[in-house]
Amino acid sequence: MEQKNIKLTIMKSKCRSGYFKEGDVFILKDDICPPLCAELWNNIYHYVFALQNGAMLDCGNTREKFFDAKCPDEERVWIHGEVIDED
Repeated sequence: MEQKNIKLTIMKSKCRSGYFKEGDVFILKDDICPPLCAELWNNIYHYVFALQNGAMLDCGNTREKFFDAKCPDEERVWIHGEVIDED
């Protein structure tokens, strides 16, 4: 099965290290190592991996092909991930 492409969008950022700005976008195609800090990546990796491999994620009472997550550092960065380029 071919892996899905994932789009990661920074929705809000008060990153204490200045790594991210609101509106930054990262597209994950064949590789799975975007330029994210270790803390944020560790928090979202399992969602990204699941979506790349065709999973649907729990979202309230529905299952969707996206997720929203926050940085473990006082929720300074909010990120949205979604499957793109679907048939």
